[in-house]
Amino acid sequence: MKLIRFGQAGQERPGILDENGQRRDVSAFGEDYDEGFFGTDGPQRLSDWWANAQSDCPVVPGSERLGPPVHRPSKIVCVGLNYAQHAKESGMELPAEPVLLFKATSAICGPNDPLIIPKDSEKTDWEVELAVVIGKRASYVSEADAMEHVAGYLLHNDYSERAFQLERSGQWVKGKSCDTFAPIGPFLATADEISDPHQLRLWLKLNGEIMQDSNTSDLVFGIPYLIHYISQYMTLMPGDIISTGTPFGVGLGLNPPRYLKPGDEVTLGIDGLGEATQIAQAYVPN
Repeated sequence: MKLIRFGQAGQERPGILDENGQRRDVSAFGEDYDEGFFGTDGPQRLSDWWANAQSDCPVVPGSERLGPPVHRPSKIVCVGLNYAQHAKESGMELPAEPVLLFKATSAICGPNDPLIIPKDSEKTDWEVELAVVIGKRASYVSEADAMEHVAGYLLHNDYSERAFQLERSGQWVKGKSCDTFAPIGPFLATADEISDPHQLRLWLKLNGEIMQDSNTSDLVFGIPYLIHYISQYMTLMPGDIISTGTPFGVGLGLNPPRYLKPGDEVTLGIDGLGEATQIAQAYVPN
């Protein structure tokens, strides 16, 4: 299934994309796509319900805003330097173990919401990434069993403010967590929709120019290992997001570096997970 959430920010309702690609409202199912939903085999329960209820589910107008397909995950765990070519362009050696960092969940927004360039930012950068959504509580999971804990996959633009991330003291989280720095979607594809998540093209354009164009086959650490590894250090809860890293072609790696400015249009996509577009806007105080 392809799960969507739609409506005004903070008031989203659950929906799906039907077999014709039409948006349908499944509010009558009575659950949002949150920890409780994923932790109780929600996608299968929804599929069973949909088989009998689809004729009663209203069509959602195409003009409706798409929100983030997952509601308030407990955490976003990002993996740094997880594409061989990206590590090379960053001037860093391949890590012996996964590099983990957090992204605040307050950064989450809809797939086509504006990107707000943070106050005092001069180095806001793009990063197309494959994100994995956890479907079952994972603690000390073996690599062999890891994929049993996957609910599905998302398109994610892991925006980063490089000065905040790399030129200020402390951890990278400061450069990852600004508002609107985690647009996800347009939909969550359940695990059965993606036959091999390690063979997906992912790409990103800036104002129509291809900046990133790679394949998840270049991942240094694959998804089963990442779930296994992360679960040795923290419990992954249903609905949690693992963002698996970005390929080469980020602004930081260009010569000279190139960063986003108001009016820039960023479009990105992953095979089987749709496309999204964000227009950069300057920060305006409330």
